[in-house]
Amino acid sequence: MKIKSFATLAVGLVALTLPSTAQGAFRWGPTAGVNINTLHWKQKLLTTSSTAGAQAGVMGELMIPGIGFGVDFGLKYSMQGAKVNFGEYPVWSVSGLGDETVTIHNLEIPLDLRFKWTRMDGLEEIVAPFAYAGPAFVFNLADNKCSALEYPAGYLAIRCGLGLEFIKKIQLSAGYSWGVSYITRTVKLDNLSAQPRSWNIALTYLF
Repeated sequence: MKIKSFATLAVGLVALTLPSTAQGAFRWGPTAGVNINTLHWKQKLLTTSSTAGAQAGVMGELMIPGIGFGVDFGLKYSMQGAKVNFGEYPVWSVSGLGDETVTIHNLEIPLDLRFKWTRMDGLEEIVAPFAYAGPAFVFNLADNKCSALEYPAGYLAIRCGLGLEFIKKIQLSAGYSWGVSYITRTVKLDNLSAQPRSWNIALTYLF
């Protein structure tokens, strides 16, 4: 199934969820954070190290009262990539490539199931832990034009994480995301592709 089909499915699931949980508590707000990214190559031919990136956007949360389950979804910009040493192999070094920093700018649409501990004898009014997991539909906006690589229109990722909600407004979360389809591949060796891997920390304020 293509990325566009996955995105259409995501929007449809959100649309179906909203009326069925009309009694739920819907909130939204800005979110921003940092991530540590790398590339997982199909074959271990390229030495790759992590780089730092950023993310920012909006997030919505819809919780069903009394049971602690709900969904979150959003729209955000993210910057991913890695440092790749193309100079290790003549196929790329003859073109003047060496230790290159690959930067990819994305638009992400995450859709998660989440559970929040809300029955803690009033402690949840101050702090409440939560967990989330689900897919993210990611679209390529731009890149830094590394001549050794080409990029698809987007990719599908799975993400999960844990967090804390403070005073029912501020959420601090940490999570991991891994691509299940490729984010880039080499031009000269078209069978050599890479999936993204990312650790992230995000701060969200919900109205």
